[in-house]
Amino acid sequence: MSEATERRIIPVILCGGSGTRLWPLSRKKRPKQLLALTGSRTMLQMTLERVGDGALFAPPVAVVAADQADAVAEQMDAIGQPGRLIVEPSARNTAPAIALAAHAAAPGDLLLVTPSDQLVGDVPAFLDAIAAARPLAEQGWLVTFGIRPTRAETGYGYIRRGGALAPGVFSAEAFVEKPDTATAKSYLADGGYDWNGGIFLFRADAFLAALATHASDIAGSVEAAIGEEMTEGWERFSPDAEAFANVRSQSIDHAVMEHAERVAVVPVEMDWSDIGSWQALYEVGSGDSSGMVTEGETLLIDSRNCLVRSDGPLVVAVGVEDLVIVATGDAVLVMPRAQSQRVQEVVAALKAKGDERT
Repeated sequence: MSEATERRIIPVILCGGSGTRLWPLSRKKRPKQLLALTGSRTMLQMTLERVGDGALFAPPVAVVAADQADAVAEQMDAIGQPGRLIVEPSARNTAPAIALAAHAAAPGDLLLVTPSDQLVGDVPAFLDAIAAARPLAEQGWLVTFGIRPTRAETGYGYIRRGGALAPGVFSAEAFVEKPDTATAKSYLADGGYDWNGGIFLFRADAFLAALATHASDIAGSVEAAIGEEMTEGWERFSPDAEAFANVRSQSIDHAVMEHAERVAVVPVEMDWSDIGSWQALYEVGSGDSSGMVTEGETLLIDSRNCLVRSDGPLVVAVGVEDLVIVATGDAVLVMPRAQSQRVQEVVAALKAKGDERT
C-alpha cells in the first residue's frame, strides 16, 4: 500500500455562509450552519459527525469568516471534534478558501471539501461515494460528487456525466449553470445530469496545480497572502488581511472545475438537501396529518401545509395554508411557501435601509 493510500483524508469544512436564505432565523453573524434546524445538532456539527471516523479521516480544517471563528470553534469543541481553523479576513468565494486549505496540507494529502450547511440523511451512501472516488483522486483527478436529482430543480447547477472511468465514477463532461424550468425538465428526463452539490475530493497538489494553470492570479495572490506564517503545529491561521483583500473572488467551479482536464464525478443518492430555503426545510421536516411542520410554541387551528417556527413568542395560525411563518425575538416573516426564495429580497431591502437585523 502506498504512502498516499495510507494517509487519512483531511476534511475541509467551508463555513462561509452569509445567512440570507433562512432569514430571520439565520443572520450574517449566525448563518444556518451554526443553527440546529433539523434536530439537536447544528448543521456544522452534523457535517463534522459525518467525517468523524478517525480511521478514515484526519482532524478537520474549517475555513471560516472572522466574525464566526469563535462560534465555529465552540461548536467543534462541544461535540469533541476540534480541528484547525483558517480564518478569512474577507470573503473571497470557494476557490481562494480551498487554496488556503490546500496550502495547509502536504502535497499528496487528500482533501474532502464540503460545505458546512448541507443535510445528508444517508451517511453510508456518502462514505461509499468517497470510497469510489478515492482511487482516482489519488491519481491526481479532481473529483466532484453529483447529487442524483429527484425533481426538475432550477435552483441548482448541474453536472453532465461523460464516460465511465471506474465503477460508479464518470468523467465530468460539463458544468451547467442553473437552468430554466424547461431545461431542468429535459435534464431530469435525460438521466445523465446530476445536481452540483459543491463537494469535492482531490489531492492538495493536484488542486493547486490546476488553480495555477486556470486561475494563476488567484493562486499567486493567495500565496502572497499566506507568506511564511503557516508554520508547523498551527491551530488557527489567518492570511494577511491587506493582501487577501486583493485576491480575486471566484468559485472553484468557475476558476478550476469547468476548465481542468482530469475532472470526474461520482453520482450519489444520499438523501441530500442544502436547506437552501424555507421550502427546503419544510420538505425535510416531519409534518403532522395536516402537513404542518412546526418548531417552538405554536397554536394551529384549521391550517394546512405550513411551516411555523418560533424562537420565542406564541405563534397562532388560523385557517391558513401553504405559508411560512417564522418568529424570532426581533422579526416576523410571513410568506407563501412557494415564494420562499424571495427572502433574499427582504434581506436586500433591509440592507438598503441600513437595518442591522440582517
